[in-house]
Amino acid sequence: MRILILLAVLLQTSFSSFAQQDAVPASINWGPELAEPNKTMITKVLTSGGDLYAVRQKISAQALTGNKKIYIEKYNSQMEQTKSEDITLKYKGKHLDFEELISLNNNLFLLSSFHNKAKKKNYLFTQMINMRTLESGKTLKKIGEIDTRGINKEGHFGLHISRDSSKVMIFSNIPNKKGDPESFAVNVYNDQFEEVWSRNIRLPYNDDKFTVEEYRVDDRGNVYFLGVIYQDKAKSRRRGQPNYQYTILAYTNNGEDYEEYKIKINDRFITDLTFRVADQGELICSGFYSDKGTYSVKGTYFFRLNPDTQEMYNSNFKEFDFDFLTALMSDRRKAKAEKAERSGNTKKQAELYSYSLDKLILRSDGGALLVAEQYFVERQNDNNRYGYNYGYWGANPWNRGFNDIEYYYNYNDIIVVNIQPDGEIEWTARIPKRQETRNDGGYFSSYAMSIVRDKIYFIYNDNIRNFQQNNKRQNRIHYFNGRSSIIALAEISRDGSVITYPLASNREAGTLTRPKICKQIGRNTMAVYGERGRKFRFANLEFKPNL
Repeated sequence: MRILILLAVLLQTSFSSFAQQDAVPASINWGPELAEPNKTMITKVLTSGGDLYAVRQKISAQALTGNKKIYIEKYNSQMEQTKSEDITLKYKGKHLDFEELISLNNNLFLLSSFHNKAKKKNYLFTQMINMRTLESGKTLKKIGEIDTRGINKEGHFGLHISRDSSKVMIFSNIPNKKGDPESFAVNVYNDQFEEVWSRNIRLPYNDDKFTVEEYRVDDRGNVYFLGVIYQDKAKSRRRGQPNYQYTILAYTNNGEDYEEYKIKINDRFITDLTFRVADQGELICSGFYSDKGTYSVKGTYFFRLNPDTQEMYNSNFKEFDFDFLTALMSDRRKAKAEKAERSGNTKKQAELYSYSLDKLILRSDGGALLVAEQYFVERQNDNNRYGYNYGYWGANPWNRGFNDIEYYYNYNDIIVVNIQPDGEIEWTARIPKRQETRNDGGYFSSYAMSIVRDKIYFIYNDNIRNFQQNNKRQNRIHYFNGRSSIIALAEISRDGSVITYPLASNREAGTLTRPKICKQIGRNTMAVYGERGRKFRFANLEFKPNL
């Protein structure tokens, strides 16, 4: 019997319609099928200088940790591989661990770390990658150093790049005694990894009552932490009255000035919050709120925060309408929700569950887009103790072997909120989808997104039955299961209307798309990536929003 770790929410289809293949506002062109090196997988794609690059790592028992060797691959506009270079990471004859590959203003930088057990320190290095040969530079530049009590306990680095790619923040935890305030080592660099400022920062809260959820650096080198203050030491959210509060910690003027902005919006429960730093330095905040508790969603909110005056303005809330919240509920459950709505019984009113904030995109006109996806995990006892877990195209790289417990990863509806420059929430749209996979971390699930002119596009793996005319139950969404699957394309127009299209058959392409790897690489183009067994290929997806 399944035990729900998080609750699911029913689908909403009233804002969406299905269209036929001949009306699809995009075309996909696959590159050649290629063979991947044994026991490797692509973990990231990025663009730099107009070219497409991919990072390939070894699949290890440590689930991609402790990689001493990576591959960097380069692809042309026809998605043909033009270069592949295997890079062995070494420092003074000792192996380094791969951390990240980033692009800064058309330059590629490789980041790696080294744990010195004797000195109990972790070092972080950067080196340039030759974009023509893909060879790593011989010069290693140290950009981080922290004390560590053990490689698995302390000493990991975090990274964030500013919106204009002119600043890079490297930060890491400084070991502290249990219950003491948490401390960070913060280093800010320019796009050539020349230091702008560095400082050890001691947070104003004990680590057993405070958690950092997001960290950002802006174009001027100011650093911000979004944190959660807990009323007790549990560091967990409880149903009912929330036991936490969001706050933003700002370190400006090369880290010399400090301000804290505690977030409170009337009597509503903030269930999720994210923020961005706008061009003029103001903080743009958005997320979800609830009338019921800390795990559900009643609506969305938006506000701007002036760091100089600490004034909150352009504050707006939008409650999801009743049909949005109750789509596909049984008549009985919907009747109960209607009764609760009429009586004002907030505990029994309809709300959504388990949505994760993915993106807050700042528009050039001062508006914003908020994107969230429903995500939850189910756990089930495995009666076939000696079975072997297979993915859709053979043994999956995350095979759990002889475990008693199966984990089911669910990636469902996407919600998009359009926010005007004055903070007014103009519309909310929902893309209905159902994706459930087993013991793979959602390897082929979730979505990829592109913004093309005044349209927003999403691609994701779907069940072909959702586009068949003989689907008698039009309000039923069939689960993506890896067999006879297709790439679905959802288009959101300026008015918030949604149309979904069957874009391409995964089986005909001989591959299964990995949306988490796909990436917009041009104004009208997305790089689509798929794999099958040890074969893989890229494609150009060209959007045609005027069709």
